[in-house]
Amino acid sequence: MASMAGPDHLFNLRNHFYLGAYQAAINNSEIPNLSQEDIVERDCLVHRAYIALGSYQLVISEIDEAAATPLQAVKLLAMYLSSPENKESTILSLREWLADPTVGNNATIRLVAGTIFMHEEDYNDALKHTHSGGTMDLHALNVQIFIKMHRSDYAEKQLRVMQQIDEDHTLTQLASAWLNLAVGGSKIQEAYLIFQDFTEKYPMTSLILNGKAVCCMHMGNFEEAETLLLEALNKDAKDPETLANLVVCSLHVGKSSSRYLNQLKLSHPEHVLVKRTASAEDNFERALQSFA
Repeated sequence: MASMAGPDHLFNLRNHFYLGAYQAAINNSEIPNLSQEDIVERDCLVHRAYIALGSYQLVISEIDEAAATPLQAVKLLAMYLSSPENKESTILSLREWLADPTVGNNATIRLVAGTIFMHEEDYNDALKHTHSGGTMDLHALNVQIFIKMHRSDYAEKQLRVMQQIDEDHTLTQLASAWLNLAVGGSKIQEAYLIFQDFTEKYPMTSLILNGKAVCCMHMGNFEEAETLLLEALNKDAKDPETLANLVVCSLHVGKSSSRYLNQLKLSHPEHVLVKRTASAEDNFERALQSFA
């Protein structure tokens, strides 16, 4: 008979991270009796949590040359996100790593590669490194990439793989909610119920509140969405998704969205909504000039 797997010491830490409770993940990372492999994974999760909080320089300064390969990959992600000037050199370094047969197949390097290429909107390159999966994080990233490519059929196949591995896994539930939102229609209610289930099981985070709010907006419940988003804003005043969703929600409830948009422009100038707004303003200006 196969021996039973040991306890998963990192379960709570992973859950905090997946649900957007980044500070809680950092605060509760001192876990006893970890194997060396678990210590590296723990440190990766903690530094990814710092990246999610925007503390890029802390991650860059804490991970030195002697750190394990997965941690070096996380440092590369922090360097990529820290400033636009770093992007080209970071992607060059990443490609060199991926071409190296001794480290190129490491799951964390592939996860970072998929994340960076997804940011670059180079989805084919992202999938080149993530499509073979191997971890729940990689499967969940594949779902995100396929949704961004408007290929919900492929996203659904990837979700089925996750469901076969662990139907109750937090990432499986999140991926299911993302896909339901992408498909729309009657699936929106199913997505809402997943986020509602999270609110009953875990402390409220900006990620969960935004998920519920987006479902509400899809269902036309903009007042409820606004309440949820303002609660999310109280938790993190600079969260880009909260600010972007508040811009959209404010327009629907007939309120000014300029303050939220200005906050988003200042704190996250690379955000897709900022870029689209700038592009629309440029097009409008050109159209006006053509009639002048």
